[in-house]
Amino acid sequence: MGENEVRTLYDTLITAWNDHDGIAMAAPFAEDGVIIGFDGSVSSGSQAIGSEMANIFADHETGRYAVKVTSVRGLGQHAVILRAIAGLVPPGRTAINPETNSHQSVVAERQHGQWRIVLFQNTPAQFHGRPSLVEEMTRELQAVADS
Repeated sequence: MGENEVRTLYDTLITAWNDHDGIAMAAPFAEDGVIIGFDGSVSSGSQAIGSEMANIFADHETGRYAVKVTSVRGLGQHAVILRAIAGLVPPGRTAINPETNSHQSVVAERQHGQWRIVLFQNTPAQFHGRPSLVEEMTRELQAVADS
């Protein structure tokens, strides 16, 4: 039902981020796909996503994502939702910055015989008032970053 294909789309997205390649980051999106960033910014359309991401990479030194897929679930025959946890290793560092931990969600749809991302959302995982949850997520992601 597309679970493996959607994992591959997500891997492509994360690899493109880590390679600072905005055009490659937009490639797995549907033409009308949407990305909601960590700061709440919204980009709509694969062309706009590619342009926006290219500008971000040109203007900012971004960290490297370490991610762990936590679930992949089919939503009928033509849609899949993937959930993951993510942490950023700042440039020049080896440790995850707990302040940038996030939950990531991908909704993908089979369109014209191909799986495409229709929504990618990156939500901060701040766990207000529960520092043990921040520490637990950071440990889990650091193990991924170290591997």
